[in-house]
Amino acid sequence: MDRAELTETLEDAGLSPYQADAYVTVLELGAAPVTRVADVSGVPDPRIYDVLRDLESAGYIETYEQESLYARANDLDEITDDLESRAKRLTAATEEIERRWNEPSVERSTVSIVTRFETVIKNADEFIREAETQVNLSLGVDHFERLRPALRAATDRGVRVNLSIHTPDGDGEVLPDAEDLAGICSEARHRRVPSPFVVIVDRTKTCFAPHAGSTNEYGVLVDDRTHTYVFYWYFLTTQWDAWKSIYTTRDDEPPIDYIDIRYCVRDVAPLLRDGATVRLRIEGTDTESGDDRVVEGVLSDVVVAGDDDAVDADTVASYGGRVGLVVETDGGPVEVGGWGAMVEAVEAHRITLVSVA
Repeated sequence: MDRAELTETLEDAGLSPYQADAYVTVLELGAAPVTRVADVSGVPDPRIYDVLRDLESAGYIETYEQESLYARANDLDEITDDLESRAKRLTAATEEIERRWNEPSVERSTVSIVTRFETVIKNADEFIREAETQVNLSLGVDHFERLRPALRAATDRGVRVNLSIHTPDGDGEVLPDAEDLAGICSEARHRRVPSPFVVIVDRTKTCFAPHAGSTNEYGVLVDDRTHTYVFYWYFLTTQWDAWKSIYTTRDDEPPIDYIDIRYCVRDVAPLLRDGATVRLRIEGTDTESGDDRVVEGVLSDVVVAGDDDAVDADTVASYGGRVGLVVETDGGPVEVGGWGAMVEAVEAHRITLVSVA
């Protein structure tokens, strides 16, 4: 850094042009008469005494009498500490400005629009690391690699992770294989067309960004059950249900876990119709009190609103109306509903098919 840059930087740190010039001169001369400082610096003679007095008050220099008035630089510790403190505050301010520009706080509103995809994927990583029961994702291979550590941590915690991976033009060669997916997700499916980036966590949080070919770059961050429910149905019907599974940890023999009640109803309705005894365990929320509740017993009925044929449908989209289970417990029958249940006694978060006899 040359002299001009140094004086300019000191001005940015709060010194006046004359003060910066005089201080640099004192640094260069060491101890020197004030008249010498005035000659070497660009400070006019009538101003030099006032300028040095201000520098002395600020702790930059000290003056003393020796035949005439002399000036010398003070110990540097105080000065460098002050400049470093200013630099840290400027760095912190820069980071905060960037954060506020990139990341409107999700807490301030249920839905936030952001301008950069980096903001979307950073929030997705955070949401996944906080997940308790379920994560549903639609993403490309590169984004899968970016979120892999967070997905592994969620899977290790027992979170159900449904992963829909899309590849450009249906190219399947770049897909991760079963070894890559093991320990990362509960099930993975391959969507053979480009798709938006979607992450849905615990029925409450959503991160969305349009696919790379979209005209505009933006993202949506959601912290709300109602809005997230819309994204969840979009995920089920377009990113998940119609596509082939390429990896799963699910066993066809009990116990079998379900996160969505519709998949459970689809599987158990034929069993019940054939006279089987189906035992279920439901972990969820009491719809009246809001408290956690566990229900365990034998399935006695399924509730499916709509056409009579809906109960035999293969696609979950056919179960778009009310869907429920009636479980006989020691305390009597309990009606269990799915996401957003209101008329049922329990909203199910996880259903376990314990046994079939």
